[in-house]
Amino acid sequence: MGGPDRLGDYHGRRHFDRTGEPRGGAREEAGSARPRFVVQIHDARRMHFDVRLQVGDVLKSWSVPKGPSADPRDRRLAVPTEDHPLEYEEFEGVIPRGEYGGGTVIVWDHGTYEPLSHDRRGRAVDFAESLERGHATFRLHGSKLRGEYALTRFRGGDDGEEAWLLVRAAKGGSGGRGAPDPRRARSARTGRTLAQVAQEDG
Repeated sequence: MGGPDRLGDYHGRRHFDRTGEPRGGAREEAGSARPRFVVQIHDARRMHFDVRLQVGDVLKSWSVPKGPSADPRDRRLAVPTEDHPLEYEEFEGVIPRGEYGGGTVIVWDHGTYEPLSHDRRGRAVDFAESLERGHATFRLHGSKLRGEYALTRFRGGDDGEEAWLLVRAAKGGSGGRGAPDPRRARSARTGRTLAQVAQEDG
């Protein structure tokens, strides 16, 4: 899953002399450690949550307008965005106006996840392959999100309008919570709200 072009879209949309977002490439992929995840709240043109899962040497990313839910009855729209560098897991701050994705970002939750995808015979399927097939299951181990989730593609990507659903599994453990009111949420890294980050880092 590596290669020099994985972050091409990410780099092409940013001016790193204007934004504090990480360029990527400085952090090595952990060898045997569990893959990482991060959920960021982004107060951009439209408030949304960004769910990012480490797959190889990048963070596969989805924009989730309403954020992850703890209720298995909820089906949350998840629109894929460009791959982000691993360093983005720790990014929190203000993206300047006029830059792609301008607005304030906080790290609402982060931690590790377990890939759970398997085929009809119960054999494990590589997580990157399961995403390519359009259905991936995983268990989150965060400070706020815990339990089993699934991402399922319901609209293809040939026309550039790919869309997925993010759903909490009815099984797979209890605990954790769903997405909060984003304006009252606090960062898992610094304890700050969006308004505090905008004031202090803007």
